[in-house]
Amino acid sequence: MRPVGFLDDTPALQDWDYCGVPVLGRLERIADVGHDGIIVAIGDNRARRRLFLRLQSAGRQFVSVIHPTAVVAFDVEIGPGCYIGANAVVGPAARIGANTIVNGVGGLGHHSRIGDHVHVGPGVVAAGGVHVGEGTQIGLGTNIVPKCSIGRWSVVGGGSLVARDIPDGVLALGNPARPVRRLELPVEG
Repeated sequence: MRPVGFLDDTPALQDWDYCGVPVLGRLERIADVGHDGIIVAIGDNRARRRLFLRLQSAGRQFVSVIHPTAVVAFDVEIGPGCYIGANAVVGPAARIGANTIVNGVGGLGHHSRIGDHVHVGPGVVAAGGVHVGEGTQIGLGTNIVPKCSIGRWSVVGGGSLVARDIPDGVLALGNPARPVRRLELPVEG
């Protein structure tokens, strides 16, 4: 699979290309660009979710992209519109929800459950049986011990050690990671 190009509403990026893949115009041109599927490549989980849901409700098809150096067990379930980066490892019986980013050089252990619209940063190591709720962002280099759960729409700061469950809608950091403040949960729908 080769990318046709990017669509981006940022004026400064029009007529630009990234590694030989052109920006073809604004998102409104999506019907004019021949394609087999879409992936929403936005780092902000809330913005990525909004656009994914908008495109999904318009009947657009999504593809998941797995870097050729990633190692993904044969029985992993991957939702539509996901990205799994270079040198990432996803263990047996793991499930990754729709529109999720799993950056490279990290790992998701066996039987892990990763929700929709999650962003797993580079170098994250999640042991077996970890659960990560919808919309959560896990900062780079975070380690998560077996069977820990991280709630919906939380943020775990980079380099943290998650050694106990983290609730919904909090910023958590440290070693061990502890909630330091509440975050606003998104409006459903």
